[in-house]
Amino acid sequence: MSLKKKFKFKDRLIKGIDPDGQFKISVVKTTDVVRTAQKNHNLSLLNTVLLGKTLTSAMLLASELKGEERIQIRVDGDGPVGMLTAEANRVGEVRGYSANPSAELDYTNPETTISDGLGNGVLTVTKTLYNEAEPRRSSIALVNGDINSDIAHYMAQSEQVLSAFLLDVSLFDDGTVKHAGGVLLQRLPEADETTVEKLQKTLTDLPPLSELLENDYYIDDIMKVATKPYAVKELDRQPVHFFCRCSPKRFKNALSMLGYEELKEMKDESQEVVCNYCGSKVEISKEEIAELAENAKAKMN
Repeated sequence: MSLKKKFKFKDRLIKGIDPDGQFKISVVKTTDVVRTAQKNHNLSLLNTVLLGKTLTSAMLLASELKGEERIQIRVDGDGPVGMLTAEANRVGEVRGYSANPSAELDYTNPETTISDGLGNGVLTVTKTLYNEAEPRRSSIALVNGDINSDIAHYMAQSEQVLSAFLLDVSLFDDGTVKHAGGVLLQRLPEADETTVEKLQKTLTDLPPLSELLENDYYIDDIMKVATKPYAVKELDRQPVHFFCRCSPKRFKNALSMLGYEELKEMKDESQEVVCNYCGSKVEISKEEIAELAENAKAKMN
C-alpha cells in the first residue's frame, strides 16, 4: 500500500446523526490498533479476535464521552481466555490486554465456537467522567461471550438504549491482522418503529466489515451503506491509535505505594516493571528502589 493510500485509510472514527433525530451512528477502523495489541502482547488467534473486538467496542463507546473522559470494558469468564480489559478515551487513545494471551481452543471439535474462549462470566463497564468523584460502574452477565451481543445487551440493560453493534476482526493466513473495525448505531428517543426496522434490516444485510474494508470502503462509505436509505450528517471525526500513558515516573509512583518492609527487601537489586496494558518494560534501578525505601521509612517517623 502506498504512503498516500495508507494515510487516507488510517485508523479513524467518524460520528454522524440523522437530521430528523431518529438515530446516531459511530464507525471506527481499528486495524492498526489491533495489530499493535497483537504484536505487543504476542496474542493467540483467539485473543486477537476477542481482544480486538473489545478494543473496538471501547473506542465506539468512548465516542459518546467528552474530552479525556474514559471508559473501561472488562470481561471476566470461566473459559481459557479468562479476562479481557480494554480502555479508551474521547481523544482516540485505546489500550488493552488479555490475562491469558496465548490461550487457544481446540478447533478440531466441530462444536467449538469463539464464544468458548470466554465461556460464562460477567461484563463490566466503568466510566470515569468529569465532575464525578467516583467512577460509574455497571455489570451484566455475558449473553454469548462473543463481545458483539454482550455489548449490545449491556447498552439495552444498563444504558437503556436500543443499539446495534457490528464488530469484525479478520486475519491473514499467517494469523496477522488483516482488517478490524466496528459500527455502533443508536436509536434516539424520537425514532419511530419503521425507521428502526429499516435500519435493522440494512445492518443484517450488510456484508462483513472486513469485506467492505478489503474493497476500499472507508469509514465514510461504511456509514453511508449502514444507514441507507437515510442521509446522515457528519458530526465529528478523529484519529484512533493504540496508546498507553505509562512511563517510568508512573511505575515509580506505583512502587512508592508499597510499604517500607516490602521496599527494603527489594532495594539490593533493580526491578523490571511491565505494563499490563501495552507490554512496555521499565527497569527501576536499585538506587531508585533504595531511595523509595528511605522515603517510606521517613513517612513512618
